[in-house]
Amino acid sequence: MKRYDLIIVGAGPSGLSAAIEAAKRGLKVVVFDENEKPGGQLFKQIHKFFGSKEHKAKIRGFVIGEQLLEEADSLGVEVVLNATVIGLYQDKEIVVKIGEAINHYKGDTVIIATGAAENMVTFEGWTLPGVIGAGAAQTMMNLHGVKPGQKILMLGSGNVGLVVSFQLLQCGCEVVALVDAAPKVGGYGVHAAKVARTGVPFYLSHTIVKAEGEDCVKGVTIAEVDEHFKFIPGTEKHFDVDTICLAVGLSPMSQLLKMAGCEMEDNPKRGGQVPICDEYGRTSIPGIYVAGDVSGIEEASSAMIEGRMAGIAASEYIGYIDKDEMDAELVKLDAALDGLRQGMFAPANRGKTITETEEGIPISTNLLKKGFVADDEIERYPGVTHKKGIHPVIECTQNIPCNPCQDACPKKCISIGANITSLPTVVENETCINCGMCVASCSGQAIFLVDEDCGDGTATVTLPYEFLPLPEVGTKGDGLGRDGKRVCDAEVVNVKSMKAFDKTNLLTIRVPKEYAMKARFFKAY
Repeated sequence: MKRYDLIIVGAGPSGLSAAIEAAKRGLKVVVFDENEKPGGQLFKQIHKFFGSKEHKAKIRGFVIGEQLLEEADSLGVEVVLNATVIGLYQDKEIVVKIGEAINHYKGDTVIIATGAAENMVTFEGWTLPGVIGAGAAQTMMNLHGVKPGQKILMLGSGNVGLVVSFQLLQCGCEVVALVDAAPKVGGYGVHAAKVARTGVPFYLSHTIVKAEGEDCVKGVTIAEVDEHFKFIPGTEKHFDVDTICLAVGLSPMSQLLKMAGCEMEDNPKRGGQVPICDEYGRTSIPGIYVAGDVSGIEEASSAMIEGRMAGIAASEYIGYIDKDEMDAELVKLDAALDGLRQGMFAPANRGKTITETEEGIPISTNLLKKGFVADDEIERYPGVTHKKGIHPVIECTQNIPCNPCQDACPKKCISIGANITSLPTVVENETCINCGMCVASCSGQAIFLVDEDCGDGTATVTLPYEFLPLPEVGTKGDGLGRDGKRVCDAEVVNVKSMKAFDKTNLLTIRVPKEYAMKARFFKAY
């Protein structure tokens, strides 16, 4: 039986991060993963991450995955793929199915980083081909280059539903509607806003009545629900679709921990059945640790930090570092993790109704109900300013942990301050040089460069654009408002693509000057 200092189950963001920290300290580490490719969810995530530089903000998920794999490989971490762990026992014996062979391994320490599985909901026709999970849609698009469908309805307005809806649009699919039984959008407002301005309608307090079709999905009927989530007769709405995509939450894959005898609890705030563990992933069984979504559903950025914590704690447990070194490292990681757990979407705020930002500004009710900030609401936020000449307009309206725009601006025109969740502001006495770095770096695509009066009755709006084909200079089309509806004629006057923008193109459109603060997307005729 082969023995390792540390056995890790799961080669996703938390598992690889744990492996790197342990290998840095001299441990012999092996990582088992049931998939044919390592990296977990990271290689499906083509969007830019939130947070700060230490959280890998403004870097796309698949790039982070590549970086973790390179670092793990350079440190001698052994990664075994197509390896399904089918057993974990109290003496830290792991049973792994590789091909047709059953293999046994012993670890002085074990870290379980198995992540989470997608939840499903049942409705009439839910087993028809064409009803898929949002994660499956991401796998098809971003790993295999396959369109999940042509006309798609998304159920779920959390971050997964919002992000995948946008990626479906990037893939060339039509998202006919974004539906959620909850009365308000569950994910980040900036994610909702970038979907809404493309023209996707939001139906909150609605859910699916039935999927239609005999051999596959041909359509779907939704209806409004009351406060008890019961259908309201007469509110049915039909859509012709070939795909129904479900983004209705995740459940930790904690079966191995239960098998090993770890103390467990049913904790809805953490996603379901999870191990009882401390802040560094130590379970009730000495030497067995957890990291990432298996211990509670959060973002990948948090999972990476939790993995690093578990890797360091495991190193101390078997004597590769002393307690003082461990404590010093964990204090720094604690601070980084705490930064991600601040703001409106912090774990402590789950289930709470928040009516004001940290600055005391009323929350946009339109954003929560329809996915976009209304024109009569947008001016209340500090990043929305008016200046002569080109200047940034920052439509960031919720306190989320993110500050790349502050670092990106070479002239320091944008300030968030020491608190990573503060709403960004435009510094009054600094002059924008129209470099576009703030627009390209914004993970929520919520920054625009606006010249409100070009002197000839027109204005220009520079917006982030991540669709292909790129419109050419001179292309005419519609300027769309925050609600995705036409507000004016528009013409492309500049297209800027640079390596530093990391595939976020900057599209500058000319519009009548009265629409400078309204036009937020471009659709060619």
